[in-house]
Amino acid sequence: LLNKLRIPHIIGMILAGLAIGEHGFNILARDSSFQLFGKVGLYYIMFLAGLEMNMGDFKETRNKALVLGLLAFIIPIGIGFVANISYLQYGVITSVLLASMYASHTLVAYPIVTRFGISRHRSVSIAVGGTAVTDTLTLLVLAVIGGLFKGETGGLFWLVVKVIFLGALIIYFFPRIGRWFFHRYNDNVMQFIFVLAMVFLGAGLMELVGMEGILGAFLAGLVLNRLIPHVSPLMDHLEFVGNALFIPYFLIGVGMLINLRVIFGEGDALKVAVVMITMALTGKWIACWLTQKIYKMSVLERNLMYGLSNAQAAATLAAVLVGYNIILPTGERLLNDDVLNGTVLLILVTCVVSSLITERAARKVAMDDSLTENESSKETENILISIANPDTIEDMVNLSLIIRDPKLKDNLLALNVINDNNNSDNLRLRSKYYLEKADMTATEANVPLKKVTRYDLNIASGIIHSVKENEITSVITGLHRKKNITDSYFGVLAEHLLNGLNCEIIISKFLIPVYTIKRIVIAVPPKAEYESGFPHWMEHFCRMGSTLGCRVHFFANEQTIIRLQTWIKKRHKQVLTDFSLLEDWNDLLVLTGQVSYDHLLVIISARPGTISYDNSFEKLPRQLGKYFSNNSLIVLYPNQSGEPLDSSFFSKLYTDTETRHYEKVGKWVYKWFKKS
Repeated sequence: LLNKLRIPHIIGMILAGLAIGEHGFNILARDSSFQLFGKVGLYYIMFLAGLEMNMGDFKETRNKALVLGLLAFIIPIGIGFVANISYLQYGVITSVLLASMYASHTLVAYPIVTRFGISRHRSVSIAVGGTAVTDTLTLLVLAVIGGLFKGETGGLFWLVVKVIFLGALIIYFFPRIGRWFFHRYNDNVMQFIFVLAMVFLGAGLMELVGMEGILGAFLAGLVLNRLIPHVSPLMDHLEFVGNALFIPYFLIGVGMLINLRVIFGEGDALKVAVVMITMALTGKWIACWLTQKIYKMSVLERNLMYGLSNAQAAATLAAVLVGYNIILPTGERLLNDDVLNGTVLLILVTCVVSSLITERAARKVAMDDSLTENESSKETENILISIANPDTIEDMVNLSLIIRDPKLKDNLLALNVINDNNNSDNLRLRSKYYLEKADMTATEANVPLKKVTRYDLNIASGIIHSVKENEITSVITGLHRKKNITDSYFGVLAEHLLNGLNCEIIISKFLIPVYTIKRIVIAVPPKAEYESGFPHWMEHFCRMGSTLGCRVHFFANEQTIIRLQTWIKKRHKQVLTDFSLLEDWNDLLVLTGQVSYDHLLVIISARPGTISYDNSFEKLPRQLGKYFSNNSLIVLYPNQSGEPLDSSFFSKLYTDTETRHYEKVGKWVYKWFKKS
């Protein structure tokens, strides 16, 4: 119904609460279940906000978020205090507490942002970070005023100390506990329950020291951000349960508080409500306008920040209930019935305004981003996952989910090849099981996967024909297991694929789940930037670093590093990157001290006869098998613009022998002259 009326769902849930609550048709009572689930929904909103922040962007926008947070606190509390004293004629303490309610805000409209897929936009990161700053300051004011009437002295100092100490504990211990858990348990249900436990633990600890739990839930989302990527099945489960159950409970519960009869009845509730709404909306708009002007942002970004930061709910409710329960020596309440009823109307109006503005701005931002993506992505991307080993299926599918272009649909294909010489029904059933397992992993991340079983003379031939038929740009395959001492490191299949295909080939081996990778170390050979496949694999690993929130550390020579830095600055400046010199590609042993168990080592190799091919690649299998056997590994062969190399006798002889000795002599002469 609301879709037909073009009204955001959030408003509908609040109006539904108004209709079914005791002040409406009295269908449901706002009992303990609504209070409990509502509180969980509020924690969930803050947790998802922290979880979906792009940490690379947030490090760039943290100063902007701090400025917005301070302005959104100082301006509403300043103008609100003056209005409360002069117009409503309240006392100083009452005016300060009431003004602090104008300053606080809740990310009620955040689900709208996630629905449009722009949760990682710069203005969203600024608004979310600003929310944490504003609500923390507001809750500190609330704690101090509450402490005054409890007879506590020095409360602010000790509260700040406890909050800082507890925040440091959460930031230090939660990621380590999470990484330990995800390394050992792959079951989706266990992972989901574990994450919920961490959210409630963080919220509970904050309440224990006297702060609202929303701050602990937000911190838990921030620190678990790197362990739960945006495209993972676990993230999909968390968003589904939150948006389908907990968050609606919270919004409907807010609607149940609204009593229109009291607001429009006797007393000054309507007058107080008008002042509260005016101060809150005006103060937030001035804060967003100043932030826009200071950092020269667009009007659309300002509107998105304003939409997200003007909804009053969580901290506002906490403040009014604390003030309502404080009895002054005169027998009056610190915040009277007019303020309580005015607060409910404030929540309704600001939530409606917030939802409408956010919906409109988010739609425009999503359309602009879509146009930019369509202009920039000129070539298609199709990824084939070659499935043969049930133990590696999940890792390879998760890798494809991380490196794929999320804007494209139906660009993943899982393939299992059955040798045509063997018509066993067991092989067909096994192929069906493998493909269903791959499909289940992709479906959990809400990504469609095309499944193909192919009968061919051999596995390599089946993959090559499928690549050509489906216009595949990247092939992901697992590193094969050596069956005997004469078997090669990469195996016969990889050799046949390299000879028969010119697309990108990714040979992978993961010892830990893909989503728990802490750092990506990439060894890049000289002249790799001149290969036609250079932008393609750079795009993949920048997406991977951004999704996992981990650093991408490049090792290359000086000239290649300059090209890498230029490309990243132009296309993916938000990715966390490091660059180190690797002067001699012959000696990859320097990387042994740089790669830990929870890191991913990526070797950018090349096919013989191509621009970046180096004779030292011949030693690569032996070095990888000897020195990097205990590391997660990817060996990548970039796509080539020409046809695959002819593997006939004369071509192979020239490539493997003459070129090799010629280059060795040339390098020796060059080094001798350079020393002279």
